[in-house]
Amino acid sequence: MARRRRFGLVRKLPSGRWQASFIGPAGKRQAAPHTFATRADADRWLAAVELDLSRGTWVDERAASVPFLDYAEQWLNDNRRLGPRSRETHERNLRLHLAPLATMPVRSLTPTLVRTWYATAMRGKGGNTSIDQSYRLLRAILNTAVREGLLAKNPCQIPGAGNTRAKRRTVASPTQVADLIREIPGPYKAAVALAAWGGLRRGEILALRRADLDLEAMTVSVHRNQVELLSSRSRFDAKPKTDAGYRTVALPPHVIPLLRDHLRTYAGETRVFVSSTGGPMPGDSLTQAFSRARDRLGMTGFRFHDLRHTGQTLAAATGATLADLMKRLGHSSPAAAMRYLHTVNGRDEAIAEALSVIAEHGNAAHLPKSVTIK
Repeated sequence: MARRRRFGLVRKLPSGRWQASFIGPAGKRQAAPHTFATRADADRWLAAVELDLSRGTWVDERAASVPFLDYAEQWLNDNRRLGPRSRETHERNLRLHLAPLATMPVRSLTPTLVRTWYATAMRGKGGNTSIDQSYRLLRAILNTAVREGLLAKNPCQIPGAGNTRAKRRTVASPTQVADLIREIPGPYKAAVALAAWGGLRRGEILALRRADLDLEAMTVSVHRNQVELLSSRSRFDAKPKTDAGYRTVALPPHVIPLLRDHLRTYAGETRVFVSSTGGPMPGDSLTQAFSRARDRLGMTGFRFHDLRHTGQTLAAATGATLADLMKRLGHSSPAAAMRYLHTVNGRDEAIAEALSVIAEHGNAAHLPKSVTIK
């Protein structure tokens, strides 16, 4: 016969043992993972559960016994916000870096165990960037485990772990950008111009349609991003990750003749950038052509993505506000846009000279233009 309590329920089973159950945070009745010899033992177990729930330290022992890999794979399957490239990266990191934790029950993951895994991984052959990605993935998965009652606290407690510092990017001069455009073969010249002077990402450039370019208005509109998966070698267009990714960017007038020539000579019937067979241009084709041109110019280490840094840094030097740069870059947060702001060679000297002008005339209106945070 079941006996109702202030919290939970205790009933005697036909075997003579006692079962304890309660309504969990998810609104479903949950039974203890084992039965009890006496009613008093069942009562004490329920009292402990009630105390843990009030403290926020309750753990669903049965659910928490699931192997970490099973829980992680379910987390990936249920996370509809992940793009295909992010999903592929997470799956690779689970396979390559988080494998030592795969068979361990979620409830067994402790701060000490996570610290040991992280230290071992950092000493191994894997790149620090991918290991930090793996740590961030582990932390995100276990944050969900905490919310779902599988853990009382996230064991990812290593100070600074997973916080990859953005490397300081090289900023090309306008002359170097012009040299790259001159040096790279014809089908790729417009891509370099759009990256440097429009701030578009490689995938956004390769997904452009003719209709996205309005040369009379001197604008380019971004509606999609070309995605390429390494595992399956597939290529397709996807929506931007955020609403801020949908944008129309004004182009400098000097870029327009180059785009007109590209549309006339190299573009496909619909797509702006196509391969030699008329299909979508592979990202590797553009990257390899750019790398060869870069090396011939002695700009070793300068990446295609650094063109985006370059263009926005030069835009900042013209007096563009942070809000302006966020719009051009397609970023939804100031922190993301600020990663692309770098000092332009000679800018500091120009500021120093301007400060002397202020000192001489006593007029702060002579301050040089700068990025304004609004």
